[in-house]
Amino acid sequence: MVGRVAFAVPGDLAIPTGGYAYDRRIIMELERLGWTVEIVNLGEGFPRPSLEQRKTAEQRLTPLAAGLPIVIDGLAYGVLPEVGSKLSSRHPLIALVHHPLALESGLSETEAEQFRASERAALAAAKRVVATSATTAQLLAADYGVPADRIVVARPGTDPAPAAQGSNDGTVRLLAIGAVVRRKGFDVLIAALAMLRNLPWHLTIAGDRSRDPEAAAGLDADIARCGLGDRVAVLGAVPPARIAELYAGADLFTLASRFEGYGMAFSEAIAHGLPVIGTNAGAIPETVAPGAGLLVAPDDVAALALALRRAIQKPDERRRMAAVARAAAQTLPSWQDSAKIFARTLEAAA
Repeated sequence: MVGRVAFAVPGDLAIPTGGYAYDRRIIMELERLGWTVEIVNLGEGFPRPSLEQRKTAEQRLTPLAAGLPIVIDGLAYGVLPEVGSKLSSRHPLIALVHHPLALESGLSETEAEQFRASERAALAAAKRVVATSATTAQLLAADYGVPADRIVVARPGTDPAPAAQGSNDGTVRLLAIGAVVRRKGFDVLIAALAMLRNLPWHLTIAGDRSRDPEAAAGLDADIARCGLGDRVAVLGAVPPARIAELYAGADLFTLASRFEGYGMAFSEAIAHGLPVIGTNAGAIPETVAPGAGLLVAPDDVAALALALRRAIQKPDERRRMAAVARAAAQTLPSWQDSAKIFARTLEAAA
């Protein structure tokens, strides 16, 4: 069965982050399955909207035809509990949770609890909740009171990708892809690499620098303070074709995330057969199969440095992890698989 659905997102759907990439691709695949998708831009300011921005979001959702299923991205939905409550009497609501808002790094205890309470109330009005990993699904059931039978896991899909060719000049090319926000742990990564100045490595960071100007400035300051300006390239957001080139030329993927609701960059690295040096935070262990990389506790600079040293110094170890990654890539879901799960969820909610 196919039908119509509204897909509500905060701001510009083209924003270059994993969450928006997920939304874009699910919308595209639903349309390929025959669904008619109406995209609703909820406006700017999320997840900290002003009163006026909240009103704008409500005004854009209210005119939708009664009975139409509405998918609302969790970046907005989690702070719109009153809107969710009003809409739930006229629409089947599907909340899409990439990761709980309260688990963003850098929040005060008070702000984290405010996010947690708001998202808990909003999720109570949703007929179905789509989580992007089993880890996130477990968090929503345990900490947010969402009944397990209302939660559906639709992991991000992964496209087939050619194996990375890596470098051949004696320098180990490290790649980190992610928006420059505190949760991605770039401060930890730079601190770890500063302990490895005697090794032959070069790091490229690609990711949106506009979401958290303070984190971006902090990254620049860390690189300068550690004297790594000639060994770390910070590119900002780059187009998909450039991302593909970066994966192709890399020897290792590394990211020191403090939490990931899924971590699409990790699955893309695995698809390219790249060994992963990262953390065991959130859902990362779901994506990085045992043997495909080395995962350490978040915020442990010394452990991360040790894992990077091992991978940089031992090419045989990198080749072994790369082989495991390529094998693991065959088990990752496709975007078509993910969209079919989403479509079944829409049908059940409707």
